[in-house]
Amino acid sequence: MKYLAAYLLLNAAGTTPNADNVKAVLSSVGIDIEEDKVSSLISSLEGKSVDELIVAGNEKLAAVPAAGPASGSAPAAGASGDATEEAKEEEEEEESDADMGFGLFD
Repeated sequence: MKYLAAYLLLNAAGTTPNADNVKAVLSSVGIDIEEDKVSSLISSLEGKSVDELIVAGNEKLAAVPAAGPASGSAPAAGASGDATEEAKEEEEEEESDADMGFGLFD
């Protein structure tokens, strides 16, 4: 990811990203450089426009479901039982307060 970030920074700055420039950016912030990752990045992005890559990436992201699985959003079984008991206790307290023998406008 850091290699791609360096590539994109160079592109945004108007500099033509190449292996030497990517290495210079990464070394300027103290990152140990792995030559195989730099060469892999440069070869995979060679001849491609960053704008086209971003558009293609956005199309792929549009196909990803936005919501997670239903089971992931539900509370755990033990937690839901506790919550139900607490809700019942709160209702009982509210009912006991309402039966005090007088109304608001009496």
